[in-house]
Amino acid sequence: MKTIKSSLKNKIVLELENVVKTYISGNSQFNALDGVSLKIMEGEFVSITGPSGSGKSTLMHIIGLLDNPTSGRVLLEGKDISQLKENQLAQIRNITLGFVFQQFNLLARTPSLENAMLPLLYSDILKSEREPIALKMLTKVGLADKIKNTPAQLSGGQQQRVAIARALVNNPKIILADEPTGNLDSKSGKEIIELFHYLNKKEGRTIVLVTHDIELAKQANRIIIIKDGKIFKKVL
Repeated sequence: MKTIKSSLKNKIVLELENVVKTYISGNSQFNALDGVSLKIMEGEFVSITGPSGSGKSTLMHIIGLLDNPTSGRVLLEGKDISQLKENQLAQIRNITLGFVFQQFNLLARTPSLENAMLPLLYSDILKSEREPIALKMLTKVGLADKIKNTPAQLSGGQQQRVAIARALVNNPKIILADEPTGNLDSKSGKEIIELFHYLNKKEGRTIVLVTHDIELAKQANRIIIIKDGKIFKKVL
């Protein structure tokens, strides 16, 4: 196991090289990201934090392949994906990234099992295999007894666990969590962070946590602080 962990830490799974994201409004322009470079290693638990307007949301969109940079490069496992078309990015997102948001984004009238299964509908996974995979992930997050419950029948913490199960079904390279405890009470939030630690330490999952909360950011093994569109500080 030690050998496996060591090799994971030496492999770059995501890299940004001098990334700039410029927004134009009328005759003015604004660099939401201004020359950001960073590396995320496979098996890391990294947090990205900064004040409102710092550029962290834009950075999350770039890392999550939800937007292209104006200039610079984004490399996923060594491949430059900076200027791919939306349909190409969508395919990569579905098989490479698992998203967990502050808003749980679950289908309101849909049971947990079907909610967790949703990403598999857009994958090459056989129909007969989708339900067992979703059930396995719900069991992993402690919801084996809630597979028939709709979101209205679940607590906030349980809904976020369904969202995490959904993020895991395609066995993504990176789990991208955007303010994942923002809508939870402190007890449920702590449980969700403990679940992330389990996924990171026991399964070697790469986790990128985006938050404005510095105390939450400290739960990661490495903190990246962004300010005015630039990397302000990296804390190991």
